[in-house]
Amino acid sequence: MSDIQTQFVKNVLSGAEQNLKDAGSAFAPSNIALSKYWGKRDAELNLPINSSLSVSLGNLGTQTEIRLAEKSSVYLNGELVDPADSFAVRTLEFLKLFPMVGTHFEVRTENNIPTAAGLASSASGFAALVMALNDLAGWALGPRMLSMLARLGSGSASRSLSHGFVQWHAGTADDGTDSFSERIDTEWSEFRIGILELSTARKAVGSRDGMNRTVETSALYKSWPAQADADFQVIRRAIEVKDFPMLGKTAERNALSMHATMMSAWPPLIYLQPESIEMIHKVQRLRDAGLELYLTIDAGPNIKLLFLESSVKEVLSEFPHLQIIKPFA
Repeated sequence: MSDIQTQFVKNVLSGAEQNLKDAGSAFAPSNIALSKYWGKRDAELNLPINSSLSVSLGNLGTQTEIRLAEKSSVYLNGELVDPADSFAVRTLEFLKLFPMVGTHFEVRTENNIPTAAGLASSASGFAALVMALNDLAGWALGPRMLSMLARLGSGSASRSLSHGFVQWHAGTADDGTDSFSERIDTEWSEFRIGILELSTARKAVGSRDGMNRTVETSALYKSWPAQADADFQVIRRAIEVKDFPMLGKTAERNALSMHATMMSAWPPLIYLQPESIEMIHKVQRLRDAGLELYLTIDAGPNIKLLFLESSVKEVLSEFPHLQIIKPFA
């Protein structure tokens, strides 16, 4: 928590009336970035170097309830979290930005996705927390303002306020008021995401620290912002015209390029596991054989497959334990 963040919150809430309730609750979907955000132009306000674009994971995400309390506590999936645990520390530090609501909170969070395993649990977590806080305080904020508040907790949380395709505008203003997310008004009912869960272990290096290390030490990173911006525009266009090969090819290249910058950092950041590499090769072999299948990977070992409804039967025959998401169901 910093004076800059505190002032930013005050500015966002300046026109909102507060009407406290006994409790607030909300659900936020997790999301996967099709064009990635990796690197910040302002660490305190979580302002990204480049714009990004994601798709939600439907009913996979976080349900959070928050209420005022005499002593702060955080529960995750029904279990009290040690106050020294990084999950509890980040949650309660974030809530210190909102003294106008209260000093102490009881937060109960239910994740139906692995926490800190590269499936964007922090994104849905902070998005759900902000929406639950909005419900508790009665601010009646819209998605744009909520996305800016969620961004302070986790950059990718900005994209978890809505279902479907969401774009996060990097913005150029120093005060962060033009860096927000909004839903893309395109329904693509045939679009499918497959989750290949290869590990549920907590990452040794979190995304925030990994991102900072990459920006500071990777020789390859200097070419990333321009590629990321170009990929964003191509994927945005692919969604508009529903060109799946264009979307899939660009998303896969974008993800692997991001991991290349990580691996060239020092010490190297290698989130991929041997099973991840094996699955990447398998997807590429299947595509060479004619299956319209692509992949993307966030900062973790788990693979997300991208395909259309017409390919479900073939994909399941190759990945029988695949969890399939219908983002537009």
